[in-house]
Amino acid sequence: MKIRVGQGYDVHRQGKGEELWLGGIKFEHTHGLIGHSDADVLIHAICDAILGAANMRDIGFHFADTDPQYKGIDSKILLKDVMELVRKEGWELGNIDCTIVAEKPKINPHIPAMKNCLADVMSVDEDDISIKATTSERMGFVGREEGMAVHAVALIQKA
Repeated sequence: MKIRVGQGYDVHRQGKGEELWLGGIKFEHTHGLIGHSDADVLIHAICDAILGAANMRDIGFHFADTDPQYKGIDSKILLKDVMELVRKEGWELGNIDCTIVAEKPKINPHIPAMKNCLADVMSVDEDDISIKATTSERMGFVGREEGMAVHAVALIQKA
């Protein structure tokens, strides 16, 4: 059996009054994330991890932030498209492991809903998705609440 591992990392700036989408779920919060799409930093890191594992470049290569068709797009659509791309090449997801780095809001209460949403979009079992959350102990751009970051690792295998 052939397996591969990919790593994804994404950051987005925070802005007052912006919507906050993480893992396909809308959070109620005073600050959201700024981006060309809906700025779902979790989904973007997952896409990069999966694409990287399949040696298919990154999310920006497939869905350029200069392309007007992706302006404001729901990142769940991008994730679904990524899964179709890698499946066409004969790959299937083994699992993903993600860490969201954010000071606020509290992420842990929303993890079950995010896992459920992502599993549905990706057509995988919730058990194949691990989401963790941490802060940066008030250090750096995350600590100053200027942005959020996500680290993701994906394991894929030939179907």
